[in-house]
Amino acid sequence: MTVRICVFTEPHRGADYDDQLRFVRLAEDGGFEGFFRADHYQAMGADPGLPGPTDAWLTLGALARETSRIRLGTLVTSATFRLPGPLAVMVAQVDRMSGGRVELGIGAGWYEREHTSYGIPFPAVGERFDRLEEQLAVITGLWRTPVGESFSHRGDHYRLVEAPALPKPVQVPGPPIIVGGRGPKRTPELAARYADEFNMPFKSVAETAQAYQRVAEACDRTGRAEPVCHRWCSRPASWSRSAAPTRRRSAGRPHCTSRAPCHRRIR
Repeated sequence: MTVRICVFTEPHRGADYDDQLRFVRLAEDGGFEGFFRADHYQAMGADPGLPGPTDAWLTLGALARETSRIRLGTLVTSATFRLPGPLAVMVAQVDRMSGGRVELGIGAGWYEREHTSYGIPFPAVGERFDRLEEQLAVITGLWRTPVGESFSHRGDHYRLVEAPALPKPVQVPGPPIIVGGRGPKRTPELAARYADEFNMPFKSVAETAQAYQRVAEACDRTGRAEPVCHRWCSRPASWSRSAAPTRRRSAGRPHCTSRAPCHRRIR
């Protein structure tokens, strides 16, 4: 089994665009498979994370033009941050800017504080999952609609009427979708229906294995074939000019991820 190593960073903890550009260039030159970043608008805890947050998709679009091989994506975008139609356009555009190297990690969202700080609605968990499910339906529907045809969607939270479903991403039928989350019920079902990959963040080996099993069982229930997905696991790593920040940042926070091909195909 081949294991491919990606890097994962949390810029909301204190990394501006120039920091991320240096990091992704080092990762690409070092032969890493991909560069994935968190999608948060606020640091967690007392540390303000100076100089402040950077928007994930704006940053990835810029990094796409400064790199040539490494894959780029989010772990994970919160479905509460952006409407699904504009998000489908953003990701497709960055995929075109990168020549087809983008992956969309998406989840229901969980960090209430950043929503309150920036005036972003934060509904109850059930509604957040309802919105995530609709977002996945809209995003994949827009990407898969043939050129020249339109896409419509009428749901409880989003309504699209004869959308032109443009631009099209380079990757067909669209960039790989990573469904991430710890939920034991709806997360596996959504992964089975929509995801190319499943991400279980920051849990023990035993808990991660249980989560993988739940996704496999959900695949069976939905009648999907076995996934050619990549299952993710994470290990702590950190880089700094001095030892103290390295110890502080790496403690309990995974920054390197490995991905190995599954025996099951989700979609």
